[in-house]
Amino acid sequence: MVEKLAYCGLDCESCPIYIATKTENPIARAAMREDIARICFEKYGMNYTSEEITDCDGCRNDGRLFIECANCAIRACARTREVENCAFCDNYACEKLTALFETDPLFKENLEKIRAESE
Repeated sequence: MVEKLAYCGLDCESCPIYIATKTENPIARAAMREDIARICFEKYGMNYTSEEITDCDGCRNDGRLFIECANCAIRACARTREVENCAFCDNYACEKLTALFETDPLFKENLEKIRAESE
């Protein structure tokens, strides 16, 4: 399984916010956060400034989280249900996940692979 897989199926290690967090060069990190703010608006309708793109160590972490990760209903649900990720949930795939899969089908692919491997 992917080392940093979010509850929803996002591979955190491929997430631009996670990558920016791990980037040591401050100029490169600032440029990445500008791009992330633009992508958040274009893809998800989220209107953030680059300064609002905070560090994130992945949603299964209790440390630094991007605001959307910290306030994510899927994350809150998975933590309440105490599942490693949504692939292991008895209510898979719920309405929240189904809506997310329409925007990000790769998340579904990641979770479906886990479900197939665990059968």
